[in-house]
Amino acid sequence: MAFPFSAKISAQPGPQTAFLRSGADICIYGGAAGGGKTAGLILEPLRHVSRVANFTAVFFRRTMPQITNPGALWDESLKFYPRLGGTPHLRMHEWRWPRGGKIKFSHLQFETTVYDWQGAQITLICFDELTHFSAHQFFYMVSRNRSTCGVRPYIRATCNPDADSWVADFLSWWIDPESGRPIPERAGVLRYFVRIAEKIVWADRPEELMEDLLQGQELPPGVDPPLPMSVTFIPATVFDNPALLRVNPEYLAWLLSLPTLERARLLAGNWKIRPAAGLYFKREWCAVVDEAPADLDIVRYWDLAATEKTELNDPDWTVGVKLGRDRSGGYWVLDMVRTRANPGDVELLLFNTATQDGKRVTIGFGQDPGQAGKSQAQHLVRALSGFTVRPATESGDKLTRFGPFSSQCRAGNVKIRRGSWNEELFRILEGFPDLAHDDEVDACSGALEMLNPQMIGRNVYELYRQQAEAAAERSKPPPVQSVPQPGSMEWFEEQKKKG
Repeated sequence: MAFPFSAKISAQPGPQTAFLRSGADICIYGGAAGGGKTAGLILEPLRHVSRVANFTAVFFRRTMPQITNPGALWDESLKFYPRLGGTPHLRMHEWRWPRGGKIKFSHLQFETTVYDWQGAQITLICFDELTHFSAHQFFYMVSRNRSTCGVRPYIRATCNPDADSWVADFLSWWIDPESGRPIPERAGVLRYFVRIAEKIVWADRPEELMEDLLQGQELPPGVDPPLPMSVTFIPATVFDNPALLRVNPEYLAWLLSLPTLERARLLAGNWKIRPAAGLYFKREWCAVVDEAPADLDIVRYWDLAATEKTELNDPDWTVGVKLGRDRSGGYWVLDMVRTRANPGDVELLLFNTATQDGKRVTIGFGQDPGQAGKSQAQHLVRALSGFTVRPATESGDKLTRFGPFSSQCRAGNVKIRRGSWNEELFRILEGFPDLAHDDEVDACSGALEMLNPQMIGRNVYELYRQQAEAAAERSKPPPVQSVPQPGSMEWFEEQKKKG
């Protein structure tokens, strides 16, 4: 099939090129944000898919929305695959080429989803964000990495650091145990492993593992001994992606404004850092003021509990945080109310506080999933019938949800009105996530989400990434309109349309 254009697509010099040149059976790329991981992964199958008959590649994300969301894998593939002869089949989420080459996008949402791939033969398996998958899922799909098309089967993956994931252990040889950062001289170096009874044995040369792999078994005549698999890790950061920084120089500023934990992971590529008290909030980040502007958009968000304190228990608190946003995008923590009480007294507290706040303050609270949560939400909405009330289904873990609020505090965008509740709020926020109770954290997170609905359901990095992409899109020059030359076929067609 001939095309009336030519297209040249190449990797950026540095880690992205090294990733695409690697001869490892398994090559893992990235370990920080903005290093061009997704683009590198999308480019990988293009070396084979248009010229090798029946070549197959499958891209995996943990869930399907992570593939189809704006700016995710499918959108990224649209930038390249049509220009090189690929035909999209949207319902199947796959691309096809004239010689039978195929690239498919799929998910492994549950542990058992891997069994849907029993009997499959996949030449190239690509995992985007490998730390989102379990070790069981990864090593099961390794068994599906087979090929009869003439291309040796192999695996490519991208990831961001996660100190508690199995990937951190798998890549530990490439990571400095003190700093948590990749060891530069080991980048791209091949190592070999065998996995026996879920235990991984490593070596610098494949010959060292042959005895472990065969375990004393004799092979039939004419059968070559199996080879251990080779693995390498190629780290990359945003500084290895000059194309991104040219188009969107603000991206680096956004990474710098992340909470300490996320900044260390996503900007510095730190594989050892873990959540600890003081990483997410410091009181000196927020100015304490006596007055707040009058023209704020204001919400009061409640993190609800309904158990009284006794000598025998240590229940959670019901906490309501009142948060305002000014016209320049700054935030003002105006008040905090907290109690440990039974459901009736909690309901009375919500009503009395709403009355004091006034009708211009929107009320929100977390709604538990399931019918019981819906019933409670309906009851509270009726009890607060004179006010604007918005129940919210909370999603994501506490650390992820608190990230945006932490970022705003660290950037100096949050001011706190002076009050007797200040010290208790500071104590809880500074102690997060090590304290037994962190209800104030959830209330602050929920209030910020109410004022910024686009944050709900996204982790902090995804939010910043999509903001970066939107800014980059706005900065593009308008498309140049081509004018047909007089006498050309296009010119005659235009004249016909004009009559």
